[in-house]
Amino acid sequence: MINLVIGSQWGDEGKGKIVDILSKKADYVVRFHGGNNAGHTVIIGDKKFAFHLIPSGIINKNTIGVIANGVILDLEVLLEEVEILKKEGIDVRKKLVISPRCHLILPYHKQLDEAYENARGKDKLGTTKRGIGPTYSDKVSYNGIRLYELMNWDIFKEKFVFQAKIKNKILKLFNTETINIKNALTEYRKYRNQLLPYIKDTYEILKNAQKNKKNILFEGAHGVMLDIDWSPYPYTTGSNVITGAVNTGSGILVKNIDEIWGIVKTYVSRVGAGPLPTELNDKQAKYIREKGIEYGTTTGRPRRIGWLDLEAVKFACEINGFTQIALTKIDVLSGLKEIKVCTEYKYKGKKISYSQCGYIELSKLTPVYKSFKGWNKDIKGVKKISDLPLNCRKYVSFIEKFLGVSIKIVSTGPEREETIII
Repeated sequence: MINLVIGSQWGDEGKGKIVDILSKKADYVVRFHGGNNAGHTVIIGDKKFAFHLIPSGIINKNTIGVIANGVILDLEVLLEEVEILKKEGIDVRKKLVISPRCHLILPYHKQLDEAYENARGKDKLGTTKRGIGPTYSDKVSYNGIRLYELMNWDIFKEKFVFQAKIKNKILKLFNTETINIKNALTEYRKYRNQLLPYIKDTYEILKNAQKNKKNILFEGAHGVMLDIDWSPYPYTTGSNVITGAVNTGSGILVKNIDEIWGIVKTYVSRVGAGPLPTELNDKQAKYIREKGIEYGTTTGRPRRIGWLDLEAVKFACEINGFTQIALTKIDVLSGLKEIKVCTEYKYKGKKISYSQCGYIELSKLTPVYKSFKGWNKDIKGVKKISDLPLNCRKYVSFIEKFLGVSIKIVSTGPEREETIII
């Protein structure tokens, strides 16, 4: 069985928890795109785990974590996460494999990211300044450096010095701190020695796992509305987020995926600049932000909040081929007198679809809302759909009918057990 989890909105949909639930039966859990600008949080009892690169499903006892070729790596962050696992008594050498084809986020990438953002002034994109964009830029312009090169130290050293000298010239133009090449090489020599035991051919591992009928779970990062092609570019992430990225980012064929889970948060949030059609800037936004603890896992920044945008989620369902949906954070909406859902867009008085919109249209359009009566009952931890308040059940039923995809999981709290399985 091969399962895929994809965020249907602007990220932060609660993928970490759903991955944790689904990975209980997984032999392998796989990251296949993105970098450490994504953050997946898993809460087990009084313990909270926040992963940015290592697949969050790895904390399950019998699950092996795979970082496939489509992921870009900040080695300092990666090794910090390895240490977190070791402190939990997890034998990471038996639990983690990393593709040598992964490109590296290098010190100059992070400096360039900050330099470009500062230069944009009021037109900042709101990047996480983790070096994601510059790393992907180097990748497609043949200037990238991978784990493969790091394994071959003399080649890595030659390529790194060449690139760092060029990047330092650019950084000087931006009046940004340059890279100390000698110190960086010393650090990466240490990283190399620590990482060598984990570097393996992940394609062969996944191919054999599939052949032997193992359970594989692909853990998507970010959300569809941040996909490099299908979001309102340039307010985007640097990678493809959608289903097709599984093939390019791991080698597994999309046609072999059995279930594609769309994770839908019952409201929307996003970090950074760019259009958010249903954005709220009132006391309701503050209420939802505080109750939902909507602060970036990666950045700590307060997230922007909006009503559930079903026009956007409907597009996500279509382009990814979701077979089922996990609905998250519905407990956060308890206590609101009225809850709204966007069912369509109007632009210059005419109906317009998400796929017809760029960032100009999305920033100027008018959302059309359907209103629902709220509920006062605290539903945190409810485990049966029949135990939800009537108004809550009506809300869930409307979402399912509108999207035309079955809702199979409803999350009623951040912990594993606070879940309704339908």
